[in-house]
Amino acid sequence: MRSPVRMFLPLSRQSPQSVQSPQSVTPEPQRKVHRGLARIPRTTKVAIGVLLGAMLLVLVDRCAVMYAEKRAERTLQHKLGLAAAPKVNIHGFPFLTQVLGKHLDGVDVTVPDVAAGRVTLARVRAEATGIRLFGDLPLPLDGAKAAQVDGDVLLAFDDLNRELGASQVTFRVLDRASVRAEGVLPVAGRQARIHAVAHIRRDGDRGVATSVSDMRLDVPGIATYRPGRPARLRLHPEAAERISRDKKKTRALLAVESVARQLGVAPKAAEQALWDDKQLRRITGRPGFTDRLTRANLVDLVADRPETLEQVGVDPVLARALVRLRAQDLTERVAFSFQLPKQVKGLRLRNITVEREGIRADLTGAGLAVGAGRHSGG
Repeated sequence: MRSPVRMFLPLSRQSPQSVQSPQSVTPEPQRKVHRGLARIPRTTKVAIGVLLGAMLLVLVDRCAVMYAEKRAERTLQHKLGLAAAPKVNIHGFPFLTQVLGKHLDGVDVTVPDVAAGRVTLARVRAEATGIRLFGDLPLPLDGAKAAQVDGDVLLAFDDLNRELGASQVTFRVLDRASVRAEGVLPVAGRQARIHAVAHIRRDGDRGVATSVSDMRLDVPGIATYRPGRPARLRLHPEAAERISRDKKKTRALLAVESVARQLGVAPKAAEQALWDDKQLRRITGRPGFTDRLTRANLVDLVADRPETLEQVGVDPVLARALVRLRAQDLTERVAFSFQLPKQVKGLRLRNITVEREGIRADLTGAGLAVGAGRHSGG
């Protein structure tokens, strides 16, 4: 009996029933995506749509506020005649609903480098609140008015040093109401050290002014000059010490009656000391004699006895140049003042103080209007 014949087909061959056309094959990943989307709840889809819409609205709102800030910066720079554009920051969210209501919660404005007379204000900073907008939408708004404005102004010492000192005079804080000014002033070929104190005060409601005191010029090792009425030219402690040890120089001063009187020496004793060494030692050996030398005013010697100045070691040319310096001219080197720009109306200065960085004053006002709207007062 014959065994049945077994036929084996190659593994690579497939029956006609197992072969499918390429068009009927659906890629597995695509089927998975469709099944995944189908399983997402409808509420989730709605939430995603709402979120995307909200994000779009926020983006539109932020673009609108950025545009408004830039437009406000250009408007303020033009209206107030500013050299530099201010920085404007509009408060509140959303911005577009505020515009539709023609009312802004608040606006911060920072203006750098504001010209104020001889000096420049380093910064003017203000926060405006309760702002009404004027104009007909959808046209661009043409004016605004703030119910209240608060801020501060700063006059920086760095700017004072550059604008008034010309690298020769520097300003720094002395106390909360005073500024110390120090520097160098060329006088008759010598370098004199200038010292002064500027006292800060408010000038009306919109300005700051100074009054100067304790003005003096020191020529190290020689003399100190204080302008004013009366003007005073006094010996430097080092010079007084040298004179008190030198008989010739001491006698030159005692020979001038007005100087001897300031030293507390009677005319008869001064005359005797001119030739009597014992009497001279008695005068110069008194306690405080050197100190009295530093307090004696030598201004009269400049015009009447210049040879006496030369005998005691003070250059008459230098002394003459010193006493010719008028107090007003010296005061102008260290005095300063400023006023708020005329274009900014309705603002006042309060609480002026001197700080490490410079002179600061609070800024306040109400009803500040900007723009050309007929209701804004611009």
